[in-house]
Amino acid sequence: MEKMKRAERMVAITQVLMSNPNVLTPLTLFAERFGTAKSTISEDLMAVKGSLLLSGQGRLETISGAAGGVRYIPEISKEEATRFLSKLAERLSEKGRILAGGFLYMTDLLYDPSVLRPLGLIFASAFRDQEPEAVVTIETKGIPLALVTAEALGLPMVVIRTGNKVTEGSSVSINYVSGSSRRIQTMSLSRRALDPRRKVLVIDDFMKAGGTALGIKNLMAEFEADVVGTGVLVEAQLTSEPKLVEGYLSLLQLRELDLSGGKSSVVPDDLLLKR
Repeated sequence: MEKMKRAERMVAITQVLMSNPNVLTPLTLFAERFGTAKSTISEDLMAVKGSLLLSGQGRLETISGAAGGVRYIPEISKEEATRFLSKLAERLSEKGRILAGGFLYMTDLLYDPSVLRPLGLIFASAFRDQEPEAVVTIETKGIPLALVTAEALGLPMVVIRTGNKVTEGSSVSINYVSGSSRRIQTMSLSRRALDPRRKVLVIDDFMKAGGTALGIKNLMAEFEADVVGTGVLVEAQLTSEPKLVEGYLSLLQLRELDLSGGKSSVVPDDLLLKR
């Protein structure tokens, strides 16, 4: 292979790192691939590190020693996150998103990769310092959101079911009271899905009264898991009643709901923007 120029090599290194987030890559891999010395690769990585920081796309973590290497940690700048959430709030406030029963239609956005990837980075940046070991969600619409968050953190994702599945094997099930409808429902998780005493991050798409989040927390207690954080995309703030859980992070808030006019008002969470 023809030897690359430094600028070309730096672009190639950046592409490799960004395609493998949270993966420790030995410097020898780059040295062998590009036919150059490890000291030269180290200089290239310093330049790449500075470029990533300036662009707000993340940072490089270097580990020294024989078993060391470099790891790309994906992040999103506060300014970019603020712009993105403001635009997303505008889209969710568009007329026609209110469904019968007072539900907010979000499915089109929750399955759009261009929307999901930034949301995963925002959640990952908010909860990385809590050092979770798994991302937990409940089926079904929370799955894509939890998956991109797990990818950004380099963690496995665990899906709680809303009933027993024979394909899951032995499971732990609990009954919980839905905070909005006050109905008793069931959620379950396979014993093989989550090792005991893990630190977990809970991610979901919507919170109305917090009943589901409380149920997940109680189910995690059955696994002796420590819930180090709870993140939701949209939180309903339509009444003054307190939520059934505390210490959660919402990215957006649903503050007004006009059923007759088919209008809603969704805004970024004030506390999030102040972080």
